[in-house]
Amino acid sequence: MITADPTMTNLFLQLGLDASEQGIAQFIKSHQLPTEVALGDAPYWSDAQRTFLVEQLKADAPWAMVVDQFSEALHSDAEHGTARG
Repeated sequence: MITADPTMTNLFLQLGLDASEQGIAQFIKSHQLPTEVALGDAPYWSDAQRTFLVEQLKADAPWAMVVDQFSEALHSDAEHGTARG
């Protein structure tokens, strides 16, 4: 059971990612997704990471809001029409 408060920092810790402010910003910047790719379908997740993210959204768990914000951040370039390349 996850006991940490649902924050972006704690989400990154839960996923085993660099949870520093710079680490979070860099991950989001370098892992942008096209609008048609759901967060759980991103190719860079491990099975455990994917399962955690998808389960949190499906369960509408306390973490769902943070996971949804994370998803929006990873889709921000596509939503704003920013070309990457």
